[in-house]
Amino acid sequence: MNTNPAGNGEVGQRPANNTGPIVPKTASEALRPEAGTPPPKRSRASRSQVVVFMNFVISLVMLMVLAAGAALYFGKQAFTEPGPSANGDTFLVKPNTGVQDIADQLERRGLISDARVFRLGVRAFGNDSALKAGEYEIKPRASMRDIMELLKSGKSVMYSLTIPEGLTVEQALQRIADEPALSGDMPATTPPEGSLATDTLRFTRGATRQQMIDKLVADQKKLVDEVWQRRAPDLPLANVEDFVTLASIVEKETGKGDERSRVAAVFLNRLAKGMRLQSDPTIIYGLFGGRGKPADRPIYQSDIQKQTPYNTYLINGLPPTPIANPGRAALEAVANPSKTDDLYFVADGTGGHVFAATLDEHNENVARYR
Repeated sequence: MNTNPAGNGEVGQRPANNTGPIVPKTASEALRPEAGTPPPKRSRASRSQVVVFMNFVISLVMLMVLAAGAALYFGKQAFTEPGPSANGDTFLVKPNTGVQDIADQLERRGLISDARVFRLGVRAFGNDSALKAGEYEIKPRASMRDIMELLKSGKSVMYSLTIPEGLTVEQALQRIADEPALSGDMPATTPPEGSLATDTLRFTRGATRQQMIDKLVADQKKLVDEVWQRRAPDLPLANVEDFVTLASIVEKETGKGDERSRVAAVFLNRLAKGMRLQSDPTIIYGLFGGRGKPADRPIYQSDIQKQTPYNTYLINGLPPTPIANPGRAALEAVANPSKTDDLYFVADGTGGHVFAATLDEHNENVARYR
């Protein structure tokens, strides 16, 4: 600020180059703010619409990358965190079921929290076509990744079907028909008596009843042929069918493993001598067939005299067919019986039997134990 040399109190302004005269200002002009330095003018390049658009695109891409990163992070967290099911459950994947349907079913069952996350997670791991059909046991709090790995492994829930020794074919087929985890109808043709293996089969839900029967028939044939090839020489049996028939009688006569070969020896000795077998289980089969004797129905003395093709008290030799499905132990006992002269045995009241080589000795045993 400068004052004029005259000292008259008026305020003035010296030109910028300080060479011109001072231009006086009024009081109002002196109080008015001076204009600041103007901003530099924008270049033509910065005003270009292409540059503006590219800036927008870059910003949008950055936002999308950030959003995708956040979605990936939270999606991965949801895919690997414990699931919503506190108790777990079994889950069935039918053949040719796609990932989307599997995911929707899992969500409806409360086994996962978000079907979309499961579907995207499976695809992210490249397992779109790797999930296998079957029934799976989902553990409590299993994560989506745990479920994916389980369905990928194909480790389905396994069921058991047991056919015990001594059941008839009809009884065995009834067990197969009653098994709810099996599918399909029972066969129209019943396999021959004695032709089913006595075994425990393991299978997954959806296996057919026909498959179970076919396997039991094939396994029994293989077993019978194997044991028959290792039989002792000079057995009084005409063929493999007679072998299975006698084994079925031994199976029904005793459940004690340590006396099967001795029971078999008694029957083989009687056959060799032309004696009748006189086996009580053959009476029962002749009266009741494959359905078996009712549990509350005893054998009456009069039953011994009832004429049937199976009553070995009245017929000579073996009955026309087996009377049950014999297991390996009974087959082995007939193929390689004990070396003994025994011709008789009687139950001792403890589940076993007392053996005798002569009728007098046998009658003494009967008097003692009956």
